[in-house]
Amino acid sequence: MSILEERFTELIDILPKFKHLSESRLELAATVIAETFLSGSKVLICGNGGSAADSQHLAAEFVGSFSKDIKRDGLPAIALTTDSSILTAISNDFAFEDIFSRQIEAYGAEGDSLIVFTTSGNSQNCLKAVRAAKGKNIRTIAFTKINAEITKLVDIAIEVPSSNTQHIQECHILSYHILSELVESELQKI
Repeated sequence: MSILEERFTELIDILPKFKHLSESRLELAATVIAETFLSGSKVLICGNGGSAADSQHLAAEFVGSFSKDIKRDGLPAIALTTDSSILTAISNDFAFEDIFSRQIEAYGAEGDSLIVFTTSGNSQNCLKAVRAAKGKNIRTIAFTKINAEITKLVDIAIEVPSSNTQHIQECHILSYHILSELVESELQKI
């Protein structure tokens, strides 16, 4: 089997399992995020590498607009992955594992929500971010792989039934696009 056939076949196999595993959790996450925005609070988002890009992408969907047919105000979402001065100062002066938790200390408030992307589920800076959020009564959502360490810490885990990083990321993209649409739909009901 070629690489092309193998990757498509793997993803086609994973998607129905992922749908079954994540459907109710995505709906719950959408409700939590919509409640966060409706209460006047914000969503903080973080992750490393490709997951940092996903953090920024999701923040852009909320601040901008996912559905072009819906006219709405921008929603307060902040990717904690974008300020190079903050990231390098914290990494240098404290530790790399503090880059997100320190920002949560600075920006986070009760009523906010934190979304964490981690394909491994055990990135120390992501785990620390969740712990910092919990300390401030911030609701937590993780996009990760199945049976990840972070799953035990968060309120809602969107788990991909795979250990292949590319398929985990592919499912994360699909699911946060669905999440964006669900949140907009919830907000339109109000």
